[in-house]
Amino acid sequence: MPTIKVPALIRALLLLPWLLLAAALPGKAQTAARLLTPAQFLGYPLGSRFTAHAQVLSYVQQVVQHSGGRMRLQPYGTTYEGRPLEVVQIGTPENLARLDDIRRNNLRLAGLESGAVQGQQPAIVWLSYNIHGNEAVSSEAVLAVLHDLADPANTAAQQWLQHVVVLVDPCVNPDGRERYVQWYNRSRNQQPNASLYAWEHHEPWPGGRYNHYFFDLNRDWAWQTQQESQQRVALYNQWLPQVHADFHEMSLDDPYYFSPAAKPFHEDITPWQRSFQNVIGDYNRRVFDQNNWLYFTRETYDLFYPSYGDTYPSFNGAIGMTYEQGGSGRAGIRAAKADGDTLTLAQRIAHHHAASLATIQAASERRAELVAEFQKYYTAARTKPRGQYKTYVLSSSGDPGQLRAFTTYLDRQQIRYGYAGRQQRVRAFSYGTGTTENVQLQPQDVVVSMYQPKSTLVKVLFEPRPALEDSLTYDITAWALPYAYGVQSYALWSRLDPQPSASGNSARATPEVGKETGKPYAYVSRWNSVQDLRFLSQLLQQRVKVRVAQRAFEAEGQKYQPGTLIITRTGNESLGPRFDQLVQAQADSAGVRVQAVGSGFSTSGADLGSGYVRPVSRPNVAVVAGEGVAPTAFGEVWHFFEQQLGYPVTVLGTDYLRTVPLQKFDVLILPDGDYTDIYPEKSLDALKAWVRGGGKLIALEGAAGFLANKKDFLLKTKAPDTTKAKNSYQLLRRYADAERQQIGDRVQGSVYRVQLDNSHPLAFGYGSTYFALVRDPLNYRFLPEGGWNVGVLKRDNYAAGFVGRGARRKLTDTFVLGTQEMGRGQVVYMADNPLFRGFWQGGKLLFGNALFLVGQ
Repeated sequence: MPTIKVPALIRALLLLPWLLLAAALPGKAQTAARLLTPAQFLGYPLGSRFTAHAQVLSYVQQVVQHSGGRMRLQPYGTTYEGRPLEVVQIGTPENLARLDDIRRNNLRLAGLESGAVQGQQPAIVWLSYNIHGNEAVSSEAVLAVLHDLADPANTAAQQWLQHVVVLVDPCVNPDGRERYVQWYNRSRNQQPNASLYAWEHHEPWPGGRYNHYFFDLNRDWAWQTQQESQQRVALYNQWLPQVHADFHEMSLDDPYYFSPAAKPFHEDITPWQRSFQNVIGDYNRRVFDQNNWLYFTRETYDLFYPSYGDTYPSFNGAIGMTYEQGGSGRAGIRAAKADGDTLTLAQRIAHHHAASLATIQAASERRAELVAEFQKYYTAARTKPRGQYKTYVLSSSGDPGQLRAFTTYLDRQQIRYGYAGRQQRVRAFSYGTGTTENVQLQPQDVVVSMYQPKSTLVKVLFEPRPALEDSLTYDITAWALPYAYGVQSYALWSRLDPQPSASGNSARATPEVGKETGKPYAYVSRWNSVQDLRFLSQLLQQRVKVRVAQRAFEAEGQKYQPGTLIITRTGNESLGPRFDQLVQAQADSAGVRVQAVGSGFSTSGADLGSGYVRPVSRPNVAVVAGEGVAPTAFGEVWHFFEQQLGYPVTVLGTDYLRTVPLQKFDVLILPDGDYTDIYPEKSLDALKAWVRGGGKLIALEGAAGFLANKKDFLLKTKAPDTTKAKNSYQLLRRYADAERQQIGDRVQGSVYRVQLDNSHPLAFGYGSTYFALVRDPLNYRFLPEGGWNVGVLKRDNYAAGFVGRGARRKLTDTFVLGTQEMGRGQVVYMADNPLFRGFWQGGKLLFGNALFLVGQ
């Protein structure tokens, strides 16, 4: 008997599933070399079950291989859990042969690449499926879409491809999809049960909507805090399609939604973009009318917040659209609707499939108009930019690490910038004060001109107060990057052309780590940004002893503020000769600058050995997750520790939290959520005992609200406004106005200037104010004696965004951030979330202060 070599055996094992599949299919010898339908390949009809992500990709590969040269597969990254991300490039064989020329021609139309356009330019259509994992129907529908586009017998589709190149992302969020699909396939009845009481219609916490870190990827297009978003948008910006459609699901009893969108439209959605939404809507309407399918338009889904899959492409020159099918994670395979009908997965697939093809048809038949208007859009952006401000300036006087993070973000967005190059005086709007000022620019200041291809995106991301045509909007209403990054910035009415460098010097935003010779007494590092926080995290994990200055001081001609990190040779003797190399290596890794000092003497303020320079402990940290906790709020904390700080954190489930010996931990973080069932009164006593014994409790948003008014906690809500009883006529309100009247008590992601006590460790590294993105009416009293009101809202602290009249009254003389001592421990209240969606960079140091510096 011959010996089988191991490589041959491995190849045989890899082929075995394909051989078994071929054996199970009719006419296996004939089908092995031809394009298979999804049902033929999978062994079940589409809509009869949910398809695992690996099977989706396997079918995609089969279609590409048998597309007759009409398709290519381009991997573009991986998820946090290691699943592949890829797009399918689709066109005629002739267009695919010159695909890179087509891509580069498109960038030439936008002015992002030099040179003349060569040959006839097809329109580019990008279709994104399954960005919300439990809106799983779209990755089923895409299998049918790909088959139609690859099938030579589908003459209509082949005619469309004469005029378009289509990019299809079959699953934007594989990790979330797998969380949902695996749960559903385990939980469903053998015969799917349409009753909404059935287990298969009750998805457990946290649900499949989110990615690995429970971020909503459809709110991350502009900010790109997540690995999946960074990789996808990098590829997107290499193409800049004329049309982008994003496929979703909504509540079970809704039918189907397609464009045109609802108000409010952002003012920078051009009239032509609005009108072409109607054009594509007409193509969809015709096919839905022919099939007698229900649908609606111009309701709910607006085009304002810039970080969605419809708005972000729109601000990059595309016709961006959201398509919503009723169903979502609750619908499963079959679900009973309130009207007595039964919604099936097969029906949902049919709707997304039809909308996909109608979108491609519209782009193909209106190719010339799409391409011409795309070029006009970018020509106007370069030569006649929109808006009153023509230049934005980022001051170089603040923290260099934060400025470097800002410019790195601009690089990812293809936003061009330079430097002021020389000192000059200008008239400008100051983000810091909200007023017009005479400003002295410095040569190193970063200059972003509006006279560039991405000027519309620049305007949208930098505008201090976005114009809101209707207060009924779907998301936050303010987001300006200077507020988010906490970088002092200015908006100029005049044009200022950026210089390639600052007075001939290097444009490097962050200086090199100091490499002084000899053995200094200590290293000193300023405390201003997330980069400094990462540096501290790395030092503590390397067992380096670090201390923090509680008061300002001056040493060797340099002034340092409270929060400055001091790493003395004394106390780190165990590191031996590694000490200097280790400190400098970690500083370089974190992107911060350390200053070597030769003495412990300070010319003013506390000496380095003073009692006002306190050691920083290496805390053992836990965070609560599970039923009752908002998944995204937990995910923001989890991602912050693992991906930004690189600091270990233990996740504790709410289902067993009461059995955990909390004395094993130094810090416990309660993210936003409803803690009523998690901490009944008896368990709350145990929590307070742990704090009194030296623990630190950090309560964010709803968790802080849960502790408010509880015994021994100093946080209290303000009394309701009873100054005037309602006039009886006010009770006679119109039913149709109910939604609009309700927004009077809403805060829709507005920016407020929080007054800080920066002498307290919770506010170390900040000035006298901090810009917070407030999303709820924070209706709290100032903390009484025994607590510290570190961050408060006073009168006239509003900066940008929509706030209802009733909510604005509550957001006056209101507590936002603070601490109280409880025995030997601390409670840190953060009524506003400084980690919101991971993009509000300016708040992250506050959270780091709560973690490492409060209570030292």
